Amino acid sequence: MDLGINGKRAVVCASSKGLGFGCAQALAAAGCDLVLNARGADALETAADAIRAAHGVSVQTVAADVTGEEGRAAVLDAAQDADILVNNAGGPPPGMWHDWDREDFIKALDANMLTPIAMIKALVPGMMERGWGRVVNITSQSVKAPIPQLGLSNAARTGLTGYVAGTSRQVAGSGVTINNLLPGIHATDRAEALDGPVAKREGITIEEARARRSATIPAGRYGTAEEFGATCAFLCSQHAGFIVGQNILCDGGATNATI
Repeated sequence: MDLGINGKRAVVCASSKGLGFGCAQALAAAGCDLVLNARGADALETAADAIRAAHGVSVQTVAADVTGEEGRAAVLDAAQDADILVNNAGGPPPGMWHDWDREDFIKALDANMLTPIAMIKALVPGMMERGWGRVVNITSQSVKAPIPQLGLSNAARTGLTGYVAGTSRQVAGSGVTINNLLPGIHATDRAEALDGPVAKREGITIEEARARRSATIPAGRYGTAEEFGATCAFLCSQHAGFIVGQNILCDGGATNATI
């Protein structure tokens, strides 16, 4: 399918690997020029080189922590006039409700709620002026069904979801859509970070921990960054202009909910 976004300019945060890289690859395959961001310069350049070689698009890199004011300013300086924004940042660490204090919550809110809001506020006005734009926020299946050990993520990402619910409906008339893409477990470093403690606690191998988790997913496996990226690219496409303020699960059926 021709997504109709050839020549559009997309900024993808936290895109040197994992789900962010999957989204960047899919957008490049659709013909988008990219601004890629990640904290690690070496991994970021490796990702950019791979995308340039595979798809022949222009790729600009900004090695910075987008969750900090200075890093965000650097990304925004490179991302002016962007048509597409993919917000992404690593999730906060797992734990129990009694493990976290105020500073832990502030850090989670900064990374997973306030940073994407700041990016939206900076880039969406230009999209509205030009009459077209797409924003996809990578959040989590936990906004549909909370994951007990991910309380920090549950709280911060649900806050972003509430903000998007109202904001998306205010900007849709200008040709700009904002939606959230909710991953379940995918075969990325984040999965390793979650499976590792389980394996240690249960006295089993990482492979056994992964097999146990896979058995709880109706699809019977972890997702891939490639299929997640393809879903993101569709939401960024010309065909998705009537999808506004939605929370799209990409979790293999793991979230047991009717709506």
